[in-house]
Amino acid sequence: MRVLKVVAEGLTTSFRYPHFMHGVHPTFEMPPPATIYGHICSALGEWVSPEGVEFAYHFTHQGSFDDIEHVHVVVPASGKLPKTSLPKVLEGEVNPFKRTVLFQPRLMLYINRPEWEPAFRSPRYTVVLGRSQDLFTYINVSVIDLVRAKRAYFEHTLLPYRMALQVAQGYVVLMPRFLDYAQGRAATFARYVVLKRRVHSENFLQFGDLPNDTEFWVDPTSPEINGAHLGLAFHTFVGEYNDNPFMA
Repeated sequence: MRVLKVVAEGLTTSFRYPHFMHGVHPTFEMPPPATIYGHICSALGEWVSPEGVEFAYHFTHQGSFDDIEHVHVVVPASGKLPKTSLPKVLEGEVNPFKRTVLFQPRLMLYINRPEWEPAFRSPRYTVVLGRSQDLFTYINVSVIDLVRAKRAYFEHTLLPYRMALQVAQGYVVLMPRFLDYAQGRAATFARYVVLKRRVHSENFLQFGDLPNDTEFWVDPTSPEINGAHLGLAFHTFVGEYNDNPFMA
């Protein structure tokens, strides 16, 4: 499987939980799929069709901290501005809140579109991941061939929810999978497993009705640990999503 591999680093990033508006803005520990889609489109310079696009990634950071930011909440107003005859149309107040920020993030992104290599070598828009001020730098852009292997290790990545019981590590989150800009940014959500700790495939829990999926896509250029390379779990932005966990 030939894929585009992009390695990017930045100083800070933050992936705000979309349902927190006031007081605190916690962050996901991994970039949601919808964020990855926006990042890809930014490099390409257009809203590409999400159909058939698959991605996997390895994402790390060196810690997190809370930053104090302000939101100016305004409402319609009437009357005049103080000591003037000018009409007052808005009024409001400053609302401080805590935003959690990830420090020194690093992303290894794999996309099943090797033909997009030129776009990532010369991205159309400023390279960011997360907020518009979270600047990133592409450290390396290349095309590699993934291979199938019976052994792999998974770490610092996002897994499909159906693997939650199988890996028996990490935690489940509900993330925005895709924002449909043609429909007013209508969001689609899905459940995933945030896996930070390394898990080798031979330690996966086995159940009686597991499909005969005993091989994994691995990156042969990744560090070899105990005879295995980094395993990759690919995701899609649209279409069917298997939300049924492996169970006995």
